[in-house]
Amino acid sequence: MTIFAKMAAGYGLVGSFIIVAVTTFLGYKLAELIGQKRMGSAFAILLALVVAYIGGVIAHKQIDAGVLTTASKGITDVVYWIGSGDSLKKYAIFGGVGILGGGMMRDFAIISTAWGVDPKNLVKAGLAGIVALLLGLILSFVIGVVVGRLFGYTDVSELATIGAGVQTFVVGPVTGAAFGVKSEVVALSIAAGAVKSIAAMIIAPLIAKKIKLDNPTGAMIFGGLIGSTSGTAGGLAAVDAKLVPYGAMVATFYTGLGCLLTPTIFTAVLRMIMG
Repeated sequence: MTIFAKMAAGYGLVGSFIIVAVTTFLGYKLAELIGQKRMGSAFAILLALVVAYIGGVIAHKQIDAGVLTTASKGITDVVYWIGSGDSLKKYAIFGGVGILGGGMMRDFAIISTAWGVDPKNLVKAGLAGIVALLLGLILSFVIGVVVGRLFGYTDVSELATIGAGVQTFVVGPVTGAAFGVKSEVVALSIAAGAVKSIAAMIIAPLIAKKIKLDNPTGAMIFGGLIGSTSGTAGGLAAVDAKLVPYGAMVATFYTGLGCLLTPTIFTAVLRMIMG
């Protein structure tokens, strides 16, 4: 643990990759125990959310104990003590997670994904894929706004951020950053997108036969309606790995269109409706 703590603190990004790899490995092992190995991604995300929550609790306790003196950013602030007396030192062993999961890597992932997409592929998806794409964006946004309003949010920018989060957990923080909303709202939007992604991974194989999710066209429509690339890929992988490229192809455009339309047109319409 001492060796890992020094390495993770000195080379944060390397340490964070190790943490993510271990979490993913455990997620797939848990899925394998119940005979659903293809749901490993969903279990890994759930496990990561639990670990993040525990890390946040520990960080706040360390603040109360005087170990941390700054505002907690959650698990990234958790420290591990090594040594004793005058040689006692603390190491932020999860500090690299803040880099790997931060805005820089998020924006890099968006750009790299968009860079590898050929617009001609969207045409190949056909009219059904395009309609599903737009319908999925609009429905997700409306559902997020309605739920946010029911929970007492009235600011248009905050409601738009929550609606964007329901679209995907990438569009949420991008929209929140554009409007400069509070970090709590951005976190809520990310949580909404993560829940949607996990739900897609779990539900897709359970309802695949009922909704005819067994062909490329169905996969493209599914990808357009769900939108979450990780949720779509994970869900389709659990149904038939051959369907993943078709669903992911449409879902890839979902995030890009969401980042383009939500802070602009969708929010403008919402502002007009709410006055």
